Amino acid sequence: MLNLTTYLLSRTGRAARGRLAQAAAERRLRLWHVLVMGALEDSGPYAKRELAELLEIGASDIAKTVDDLAAAGYVSCTRPAGDRRRVEADLTPAGRAALAEVRADLLAVEDELLAPLTPAERVQFTGMLTRLHPHIAGC
Repeated sequence: MLNLTTYLLSRTGRAARGRLAQAAAERRLRLWHVLVMGALEDSGPYAKRELAELLEIGASDIAKTVDDLAAAGYVSCTRPAGDRRRVEADLTPAGRAALAEVRADLLAVEDELLAPLTPAERVQFTGMLTRLHPHIAGC
């Protein structure tokens, strides 16, 4: 069992997630916060429903996450002209700054966790995980 690839992948992922969560928590953020801010930076604004679908997060979880970020001043929620029912979340300048800081922390954790791998092995490992993820998610 200890040499089973899927078991090792699970244990490694759990340990990595814990380290990433710890780094985010040092900035008073959860990983969901970072994920939402990253999505908004990449191609926001989004309605909460769109964010939930994009990130595969439940509607109540995305609502809580966006509300947390809005309370911290990292996200603004506005109604676009012409659609009073729609509320869009977008990253604020403070949110962009916070995201840049936490991203640097998360990259430092990644560097530490992947230290045993050469740069070429890191690229190869990332490529394999990128191929595996959609397959496993679709199983």
